[in-house]
Amino acid sequence: MATTHSSSGNTGTTRGEMRQNMEHPHWNLTVITFCTIALLLSGLMMVTSASSVFSYQHYGSSYALAIRQLGFGAVGGYLAWRVSYFSVVQVRRLVAPLLLLSGTALVLVLVIGSSVNGQKNWINLWGPLRLQPSEFAKLAVVLFGAHVMARNYHRLDNWVVLLFPVSLVFLAILFLIMAEGDLGTAMVITPIMAAPFYFVGAPRSWFVGLATFGVLGILGLSYAQPYRMRRFTSWLHQNSDQQGTNYQFTHGKYALGSGGILGQGLGASKEKWGTLPEAHTDFIYAVIGEETGLLGTIIVLALFIALITSGIRIAKNTHDNFVKLTSLGICTWLATQMIVNIGGVLGILPITGVPLPLVSYGGSSLIPTLIALGILMSFARQET
Repeated sequence: MATTHSSSGNTGTTRGEMRQNMEHPHWNLTVITFCTIALLLSGLMMVTSASSVFSYQHYGSSYALAIRQLGFGAVGGYLAWRVSYFSVVQVRRLVAPLLLLSGTALVLVLVIGSSVNGQKNWINLWGPLRLQPSEFAKLAVVLFGAHVMARNYHRLDNWVVLLFPVSLVFLAILFLIMAEGDLGTAMVITPIMAAPFYFVGAPRSWFVGLATFGVLGILGLSYAQPYRMRRFTSWLHQNSDQQGTNYQFTHGKYALGSGGILGQGLGASKEKWGTLPEAHTDFIYAVIGEETGLLGTIIVLALFIALITSGIRIAKNTHDNFVKLTSLGICTWLATQMIVNIGGVLGILPITGVPLPLVSYGGSSLIPTLIALGILMSFARQET
């Protein structure tokens, strides 16, 4: 009996210590840093594997894309580290230049941009490197919305103050993204734009109207472009045309299903040998499932959930409205993009071509995401 009592007491002590650790000011910083590094390294490892065949076919080296991803990660990691030591005032100083640069770049895309898969959303830089301004616009939207609403926080009961100028800027950015034909990014950035209005208590009827307008807009744009309509109808009928419109989804299912519990082993994916399109970008989660199994996919999900939960904890603990709204905006961004990407791979949502944050190949997605996480680290570092 004494042994049982001691075991119970030890369990209670362990839980108490864990709870005490979670209340430590730097707990959120530790979790965000760990999850960011873990996802970044996991992504680099999986990009190296998933892109090897494609990279050899197109660039003559199995490691060409992996080396680029390493470079993108180094640049983004350095910027995240620098930003993580910014004060709140310094973070707010990023709002105007970031909004101006991303807005200008979105306009330039329509003038000098190049098209990929029917979407004119890239600017060619030098050599094989390209820039997708809409990815940086996500960070600009989060910071701008939080900055303006925090500045006017005690006047937001006036719907005119609540809506303007934030809604006008948001609509302008959304219009530019839609003009590029980038429906996937538009689907992700719309919830990010709606988030600050929701978190400051805007009427729920606004969101019902926004959701209705969004669904009608998606249906209209899908109907206007045959390839989008084929994607939508194939999602509704996932067992049909497996060698045509459902080819990517079908082979994504094969990859996930063949992984089992523990996977086929790192580098052992069969689907990356040309049968799974976009294996290193949009469908990298399928390769994770094939090579590391159900266990690997759950670990990736757990890291995202821990990351987002820590961001929410920062928002809950702070008295600074800018910190609160920015933290919640970044969490909305990560959660939305993760759900849209993984939902597309699993067949829960239509395939939209949205990358998995920190994991999929691509500097335009990776660098602004790391900067956003650096901002979260900055806020966590300043918790008291």
